[in-house]
Amino acid sequence: MKKGKFDFWLLGAVILISIFGIVMIYSASSIWAEYKFNDSLKFVKSQSIFFIVSLILCLGISNISPSFWKKNANKILGICFILLILVLIPGIGTVRNGSRSWFGIGGLGIQPSEFAKLGLIIFVSKYLSNNRKEMRSIKKGVLPILGIIFLFFFLIMLEPDFGTAMVIVLTLLSLIFISGVKLSFFFKIGLVGLGGIVLLIIIAPYRMARIVSYLNPWSDPLGSGFQIIQSLYAIGPGGLLGQGFLNSHQKHFYLPEPQTDFIFSIISEEFGFLGVLIVVSFFFFIFYRSLKIALKTNDLFLKFLTFGLAIGILIQATLNLCVVIGLIPVTGVTLPFFSYGGSSLLTSFLSIGIILSVSREENS
Repeated sequence: MKKGKFDFWLLGAVILISIFGIVMIYSASSIWAEYKFNDSLKFVKSQSIFFIVSLILCLGISNISPSFWKKNANKILGICFILLILVLIPGIGTVRNGSRSWFGIGGLGIQPSEFAKLGLIIFVSKYLSNNRKEMRSIKKGVLPILGIIFLFFFLIMLEPDFGTAMVIVLTLLSLIFISGVKLSFFFKIGLVGLGGIVLLIIIAPYRMARIVSYLNPWSDPLGSGFQIIQSLYAIGPGGLLGQGFLNSHQKHFYLPEPQTDFIFSIISEEFGFLGVLIVVSFFFFIFYRSLKIALKTNDLFLKFLTFGLAIGILIQATLNLCVVIGLIPVTGVTLPFFSYGGSSLLTSFLSIGIILSVSREENS
């Protein structure tokens, strides 16, 4: 069957925000990179390489039949499971910022939890499309897939990487929700989840410190509350049009590593409310185009898959923005397409590539 054209609006939006992200990585990191590495373009160079590689892979994947993912869902999930085990082994996994969640490759790092997110979305989409009737039963349909989800959650929490684990759980629960499971189940799972979060806080005191700093950052302004305070100091002066490109004050060694999780703070400071509006609009546009593709296809697996990939990006972006403006505690979640980090950018583009392959299939 002849392949059709994919959604160029979706691809164009992703390329634009990724380029904007690289520009903002330069603005946010140039001073720090010059001081530490004597190269103001250090982070820009790495991100640009990942951008080119990610875009090439995205275009390549857009030519793969979406049925490939359904046929190989079990294998993909198995590989992700093995990688999550390997990264926990000292000498194989690399510790960064207190978390053993990386494979060090030269000066670069790869996070298997990011790829596990994709593997789980593909597998759960296959499970839901093959077990539509069984999903009416909590015992026969829902519990088995929840068991797999929480096995991966447990492995990721051993790293620990609470932010990625929460993105995965919320994304997959969204998929299960649209499959038609009774609402009462989600109230029950919400109570269990709340109890689990309390337990996770009890066994890891640093999470309690984050909760306290979230409720009152100024209770420990030089410790757990430092990052969110500096983020708010960046956002506050932004006003309507911002301080101007390259004119951020907080990137001058106040906001730690501003090119990563808190890059939105620098965007807000330099471009103001206009910059915030542009970023948020792009994410909603990406979700809107993806949702159109999901609704257009008649294949149930492809509906679940496209929605899962799209809602995953939106949930991650939403969590990041909520952290940066102080609505929720710090989670360590990156802003897709913007934050510095090869794994995040690569998996985001892989998601878009799969969505584009579905749109190509439907336009053939």
